[in-house]
Amino acid sequence: MAKVASIPATLMAQRVAATGKSLLAGAERGTLTDEMLDNAAEQVFAVLGELKGGAMKLGQALSVAEAGVPPRFADPFRDALIRLQQEAPPMPAADTHRMLDLQLGTGWRKRFACFEDAPVAAASIGQVHRAVWHDGRDVAVKVQYPEAEESLRADLKMLQMVSGAFNTLLAGTNARQLIEEFLARTEDELDYRIEAAYQRRFAKAYAGDPRFFVPRVVAAAPKVMVTEWMDGTPLSRIIADGARADRNRAGLLLAEFALSSPTRVGCLHSDPHPGNFQLRPDNRLGVIDYGACTETPRGIPRAVGRLARCALDGNYEGMEAVLRAEGFVKPGAPIDMPPIQRRVDPVIARIDGPNFHFTRQFLQAEVARSLDPENISLTNARAMKAPADQPEYAMFTRVFGGIVGICAQLDAEGPFLELVEKWVPEFGGSQEAAS
Repeated sequence: MAKVASIPATLMAQRVAATGKSLLAGAERGTLTDEMLDNAAEQVFAVLGELKGGAMKLGQALSVAEAGVPPRFADPFRDALIRLQQEAPPMPAADTHRMLDLQLGTGWRKRFACFEDAPVAAASIGQVHRAVWHDGRDVAVKVQYPEAEESLRADLKMLQMVSGAFNTLLAGTNARQLIEEFLARTEDELDYRIEAAYQRRFAKAYAGDPRFFVPRVVAAAPKVMVTEWMDGTPLSRIIADGARADRNRAGLLLAEFALSSPTRVGCLHSDPHPGNFQLRPDNRLGVIDYGACTETPRGIPRAVGRLARCALDGNYEGMEAVLRAEGFVKPGAPIDMPPIQRRVDPVIARIDGPNFHFTRQFLQAEVARSLDPENISLTNARAMKAPADQPEYAMFTRVFGGIVGICAQLDAEGPFLELVEKWVPEFGGSQEAAS
């Protein structure tokens, strides 16, 4: 877990560096005034109010960062995201049929025993229909909106223009980087064949797993994808009113899926949002929406385990040595470990044996510590950097940060440290082989 024991030092180093850079740019203590926050909030809410359905996915991603919003803006921020994620009006059946004609051929009806014209859900750039494949399998058919590409590109350009305001309002969450990643991945998001290829890899890796279920892909075209139907309770509903046992189980399964897939699949599901995960009747975690995935040919970097072990043992000299050896510190540059220790120690103190309890209050305290001037070091801001030869660190940080956010929304508690021991190399000595 990113803020518990898998990559705490990495997160802290990057957070300190990001915050310190803003200080170096002129936002020194006392400069980040209420007026600046008000102006940033005004820009953010104005843009969120203008976004079309194409930005639903970004709204979903930002929703897990709501704990980072200053309290006086929390309610309007949450309201804006709810509006952003509300399902768009369904496209007319004639448009759906026209898209199916173009993507699956004019004889597409012969491939289905039954096709429901009324969509059952809205995806970020399309809508989902329930159907029965010609061989009797229940399937989900995702059909892209005809103008999704134009809408998504326009929305993302608008967000890019005000990414600085998002960064100010969502201090410590690196919203600017999140927006840049969405821009870079636009092409992948718009071609369902890419998503289908990733989903096939995950489905193969987790086939028959007693803990996870990935629907198999039945057919795919650039703008239409057909997969096995999946029944389950979305984590968004469990967050709202789920039983304690379901909350804990969902959080543990979610964490294990994220921690295990870099090794088992060589890939990371990079869209951590409650709507993409369902707790099935058989208690397995069902996972959908593979439009955003990151290749992880080296699995979770071994330095992560070494940093996590140093953090858990309170070995800050060892942590500094790992940071230097792995290229997180510019050669010869001094670094200031006490601010990092003040960030990490309160997190480690919450660990009870193998157990950890994720709460919204925990995340809010984390944000408060990240903004405490005592924990901001200009020395570290000048010295620290992400390793140039391992760009996946940034995605690991964002995805696991999102997983932590969902676990906090679930109020999940359980033996999360055991998952870190199992899946993070060089944390507990050796990594277990995939089951």
